[in-house]
Amino acid sequence: MKSLFVYIVECADGLYYTGTTNNVEVRVAKHNSGYYGGFTSGRRPVKLVFSQEFKSPFEAVTAERRIKGWSHAKKKALIDGDYDLLVRLSKSKKS
Repeated sequence: MKSLFVYIVECADGLYYTGTTNNVEVRVAKHNSGYYGGFTSGRRPVKLVFSQEFKSPFEAVTAERRIKGWSHAKKKALIDGDYDLLVRLSKSKKS
């Protein structure tokens, strides 16, 4: 079974988009080309700021859905590798 990646791109307006793919480089290029329409097409260029590999599609999709529900600050803490802040924000009612 092929691995899947959860990825986060930062859009030109500073917003984050989270998705899953089996090829991060190709996916980011497609976002930058406008291929997907939708959220990122009007916010180009995008740049990859985070990716994590998962061995199971179920785990990847579960992680993607969880991260999509996070605040901007919590996503930034993940991107920055600030796990202490991530834990604190996870305990906050505003995360």
